[in-house]
Parts: sequence; C-alpha cells; structure tokens
Amino acid sequence: MDPTALFAVAIGIVLFALVSRRAQAGVISAPMVFTGFGFLVGGAVLGLFEPPLRGAGIEALAEITLVLALFTDAARIDLRRLGREHDVPLRLLGVGLPLCVIAGTGAAMLLFPAMPLWSAALIGVMLAPTDAALGQAVVTDPRVPHRIRQALNVESGLNDGLAFPALLLAASLAGAGAARDLGIGGDAGTVGWAAFILGQVILGPLVGIAIGLGGAWAIERANARDWMDAAFLRISTLALAILAFAGAEAVGGNGFIAAFAGGLAVGTRGRQVLDAVEDFGETEGQLLTLSVFLLFGAILLPDLAGIGWRHLLYAALSLTVLRMVPVGLSLAGTRLRLPTVLFLGWFGPRGLASIIYLLLVLEGASDVPGIDDVQLTVLVTVLGSVLLHGATAAPLARLYGAWAARDDTAPEHRAVSHFPVRLRSLASRARGGR
Repeated sequence: MDPTALFAVAIGIVLFALVSRRAQAGVISAPMVFTGFGFLVGGAVLGLFEPPLRGAGIEALAEITLVLALFTDAARIDLRRLGREHDVPLRLLGVGLPLCVIAGTGAAMLLFPAMPLWSAALIGVMLAPTDAALGQAVVTDPRVPHRIRQALNVESGLNDGLAFPALLLAASLAGAGAARDLGIGGDAGTVGWAAFILGQVILGPLVGIAIGLGGAWAIERANARDWMDAAFLRISTLALAILAFAGAEAVGGNGFIAAFAGGLAVGTRGRQVLDAVEDFGETEGQLLTLSVFLLFGAILLPDLAGIGWRHLLYAALSLTVLRMVPVGLSLAGTRLRLPTVLFLGWFGPRGLASIIYLLLVLEGASDVPGIDDVQLTVLVTVLGSVLLHGATAAPLARLYGAWAARDDTAPEHRAVSHFPVRLRSLASRARGGR
C-alpha cells in the first residue's frame, strides 16, 4: 500500500472514531462506513487502494482474521452453561443452521440451473453463518430481553465454526483447487476421504482442545504467581489461537477447526484468560474485522458490475425466507411469540465469516464450476445485509424492546446466564455489557 492509500485509510478510521458513539445509536454502523470507505478509496472510484484479490497479503489477512474470530467467538461461550436455559440458540444452531444450509443450497440450484450441486452448496454454506456485529445495537440494547439478545449472541459466536466443516466438504467436492487452499488434499478416493475425516474433523479439534486447555492452564498458573505482565497475559492468550492453528496444520489437521476448538476449550477456564480474550476483541479484533469490511468495499464490490436479477433475487430470499423459515421451524414448541420469532429471523446478518469464506475459496477456485455466480451471489447478499441490518438494528431494537416490555412474564423474559458479546458499544460497556 502506497503512502497516499495508507493515509486515506488511516484518516477514514480516525474520522469515524470521532463520531463512533453517536453513529452506533443511529442507523449507521461501522461495517457500513468501512465498506463504503473501502469502495471510495478502491479502484472503482479514487483508485488509491487496489490490492490484487488473489494476492498473498489478502489471503494472509483473511486467514489470520478467521483464526482469531473463530477462537475469540468460541471462547466467549462457556459450553458448560449451555443447557436448557439456552434452548433458543441451541435450536438455532442444531436445527436452524443445517436447514439454512439446505434451503440456501436448494435455492441456488433453482435460480442457477447450470450450477452443480456442490457449487450451490458453497453458496448455502457461505451465507449460513450470522454476524451479530452487523446488528450490534440488537445484542447490546438492554430494552431487548436478555434471553433474546443472548440467543443471537451465542448463535453468531458458534455458527461460523460449526459451518466450517461443511465448507471444507463443499469445497473438496466442488473443486480440487479450492479444497487445497483450505488445507484439503485433492484426492477423492477411499484413502483420501479417510485421511480427510481423520485429519480435518478429528485431529484438528484434538490439537485445538489440547492447546487451549494446556495453554490456558499454564497462563492461569503463571498469572496467579504474579509472573506475568498484564500486557503479555493478553498477548499470550491470543497466541494460543495461532498455536492451535499452526499446530494442527503441522500434524495434518485443519488449523481453522483447531482454532475454533481451542477457543471452546479456553471458554471453560477462569475469568483472567477470558478477560484477555475479550479485551483483544474490543481493540485489535475490531480493527481486523473492520479491515476486512474495508477490503470488501475496495476489491470485492467493484465485481458487482456483472450482477444479474438471479443474484439479486437470491440475496432477497437469503435475507428473508431462507433465514426466517428455518428459524421459525427450529423454534417450534418454545412458546416464543410471533414478533420474537420474526425478530430472531430477521436479525441473522451475513458479514465477516461469509466474506472470509469467499476470499479463502477464491484463492483456489479456478476449477470450481459457476464460481462467478457464487462470488456475485455472496457479495450482493453481504452488501444487502451490511446496509439493511445496519440501518434497522437500532430502530427495530427500540420497537421490539418496547413491545416486549408490555409483558415481563412472557417466555422472552426468562432468565438466562450471560455471555459477553463480540463487540460492545461504549454505552453498553458503561452499563456492564448486559
């Protein structure tokens, strides 16, 4: 990046930071601003920032961001406290997520008849995970019942990691190049599939869990003996994510799945380690996330020049019925009222995970049939989500919160344990995150 481009990016960050608190209370979100700013400084307008889409730097940023996002999102959720009281996110993850993938794949096959099954499955998987950061006002607004906020928070914290094995499977069957870029061998024979299952789905998680538990234990013991500096407590905790990724890759496992499993293991540890993870998410993690949205605007959005009606129709379906119907089916029997089901169905933003999944697949996608339609469909869906969910989060949270407050004995108000959100606004931080 030349100095002019670097200056433009830095000044954009500073300018938004000056009004960030006011922006979060309105209809403008940080992902909206950084996507728009990326488009402005990118090749489509000013031409100040034009990195190659398939460059090593873009791939490295995508990989490190996904590793840290998988790790920190998983670490926020203590699996020991996920039980009957958190039945809503468990239903969204266990029933709603697979149904979203199936519905998305089916819709892609109907709208793009020439697209093979596994290319369509790439679309279904890429657009299944949600990103609560795009509707930050929803998960941080205390007027929204805590049970509902936590449902969306837990869902977005775990669904990107749970969807990743499906992405590996779809990529491995859609094209050998895309599979290799995600760390999968290109052979599809019996031996190749056995190695895939062992290395990707079993070995990776085992390495991640071992590093997460062992590393967190060592950090806790050293910190308890006052051997650690506070800054290095934070650094060492996030280094565990890199250790899990690199360790799994070194022994033939999948590093991304290992990072997710390592985060789940860390989430069972004490507050000191978890506080370090949360602190990272509030600063460096947010900067990485917003950098991805800037790249999204700068190098991906210009490709929307080739958009057609099929891509637009899929995006509209993906943000509505392809999310809302699976959510409604998954919540059957919970006694949640219709406005709540619609609220949960609407706030399934597609963002960070979808962008990074696409970037990783594009690195080796030359042999994936229909990859151009896959790319355009994912791009227009994420752009629609950035704009629509960002603009509606604060006002709909206020409206829904006012409606829910009319009956504080309703199922929506049932008490649930608290898990921290990925990104907290300044206002919610002052309220203690609840």
